[in-house]
Formats: sequence, structure tokens, C-alpha cells
Amino acid sequence: MAKTPLSMEPTGWFQVAWSAEIEVGAVVRMTYFGQEMVAWRSASGRVSVFDAYCEHLGAHLGYGGHVEGENLECPFHGWQWNSEGRNVCIPYEARPNKGRRIRSHPVVERNESIWIWYDKHGRAPYFEVPDIFTAFGDDADAARRYYPPVPAAIRCWRGLELHPQYVLENGVDFAHFLFVHKTPFMPEFTRHDFDGPVSYVDFTIAFEEGKTLENAGSGVYSINAGLGCSVTRSWGMIENRTMPAVTPVDEHTCDVRFTVWIGRKPGEENATGMTPYGQTMADLVIEQFAADVEIWSHQRYSDPPALSRKEFAGFTALRRWAEQFYPDGEDLGTDPRMPHSGAIVPLHPSAHVTSA
Repeated sequence: MAKTPLSMEPTGWFQVAWSAEIEVGAVVRMTYFGQEMVAWRSASGRVSVFDAYCEHLGAHLGYGGHVEGENLECPFHGWQWNSEGRNVCIPYEARPNKGRRIRSHPVVERNESIWIWYDKHGRAPYFEVPDIFTAFGDDADAARRYYPPVPAAIRCWRGLELHPQYVLENGVDFAHFLFVHKTPFMPEFTRHDFDGPVSYVDFTIAFEEGKTLENAGSGVYSINAGLGCSVTRSWGMIENRTMPAVTPVDEHTCDVRFTVWIGRKPGEENATGMTPYGQTMADLVIEQFAADVEIWSHQRYSDPPALSRKEFAGFTALRRWAEQFYPDGEDLGTDPRMPHSGAIVPLHPSAHVTSA
């Protein structure tokens, strides 16, 4: 892939792990945004993500660092750091060093996943990570109507040469459905809402052979919170919700994660894990997403693109919206000092549909 001209340091929430990957007491090494980091879970279950190096003498906390209660202890001299990155204990001194602090990234644990907030300029979060159920108008108990996605319905592609914006542009690219996903017709977009940092894109689509736009009766709702976090809900077809997440690793590559929730088949309401039916449906959804990944990972960013007349409005609106997340972009009517300006507002009524 030709190196993208887009910054690989966009502002927003980015998935760095699934929750199950970081158990109580675990210290996990990772690299994102060109920085070495460690994620760790305290005895009470709280997840923190730090820059990897101890502020004392620079030991890497991912090599021998360990959790002591609610703190992370450095393997070199036993200095302990709390979830905010503040030194709370020097074992051979009467007082901690209050003047030094390890950079601690804001963390949200939601949708079976761990998200960090990244902003090159150090701004605090000003929009939310959407909950894949309540964001579409469901109650918090809706998750029980779906098979648990982890570990059976997740996939991770590491170190791909692509950009988060490619994935978001896929959401307004109606023409690719016919050629990549072999749908019987090109979808019709019923909503493009690009106000503020959270956007909403809805479209009518079907995958069954013989269906037409006029008799489809099915579609997809999607919510995009910045460039790194998206959630979708299908209606009128096999009940599923998906969560693609693309996180920059360095100036050239990203990790891509994909999580799929499949609605339970009648009679399997009490199944504790994934069933053969659920696995089959999840694999079909993942197969469709993997076809997109194959394209994205060999794509060159075209600017300006050679858009057709029908494509112009969607792509232009999305690219304009995306500018606000880059270090030199401008906010589009969003005040970073007002977290509620990026609230996720349910726009669709809950409508649970299960198809066998």
C-alpha cells in the first residue's frame, strides 16, 4: 500500500484489547500510536493503560512489572504506581514521589472491549464510546438475547497497512456491496448525519438472492464515534450487531478488530456459550467483513477521488466530517470542553428480530 497522506494520530477512542485478554493481575504489553504501552487489571478489576516506562529510571513495566492490589509495581526498584499513573509507594522511602507521573490513558471498558482515548494535544475525551445495545434504543438486558461473542465471534488482523478512515468510508460506499458482498442490488442510504463527532449512517440492504430494493424490508443502522469506533445493528434479517475497530500501531500500520453478536435461535435462550447455529451465522458475517479487509489492506488513498455523481454527496460529507479528528483539523460545531456535545443519542426504536 502507498503510505497514506492521512495522519495516523487521529483523536478518538480506539480498541486495544478484548476484556477477556486482560485478566485480574495481568500486565500486557502493546504498541499503539508509535508508543509502547502496558495494560493491566487491578485486584478490584479496574483496567489501566500506561506508557510502558517507569518514571524512576526507565524500566519497561511490561517485563517483570506486576500488580499489587490496586497498583502496578516496577520490577526494578519496587516503585508502585496507581491507576492514574501517580507514584504511591517507594519501598525504601517514607513518602512517594508526588512530582512524577506515568502517562495514563483514559480507559473505557464496554462491549466486551477495552478502549483508550488518544489525543495528540492531550485533550480530555469529549465524546462517548457507544454501547452496542443502548445506543440503538434497547435496554441494558438486551445482551442476553445474543450469543456471547468472545471468543468464538471475534477476529483480529494485526499490522495491516491501512487507515481507520478507509473503514468509515466503506459505510457510505453503496456501490461496493454489489461487487464485494454480492448483494442482489445496491443499497439505498436513508440517513447521513455528520453533525458533531458522532455520525449516523443508515441504509436499506438485503443479501437474499432475488430481493430488490422495492421488496427488501431489511437494512442496517450504524453509529460512528470518531474514526476508531463503529457499531452496527441489522434489522429485517438474521439478527446481528457488529463492531469494527481500527487502531493505529505506527505511521504505517493498524490493528483491525471485529466483534459479532448473533441473536439467539429460539430454543437456545439459555445456552451458556456459542452454539453451532450461532457460530455458523457469525462466520458468515465475519467472512463478509474479511472481504473488505482484503481490499482495505491493499488500498491507496485517492485524493481527490474520481467520484461518480451518485457517490459525491456521501463521500464528500464523510471526508469533511473526518477532518475534525486530525491534529490540524477543525471541530465541526463541537466544543471539546463539553462532553455532552458528543453524547450517543438512540435514534431508532428497539425491535428484536430473530431469524432461524
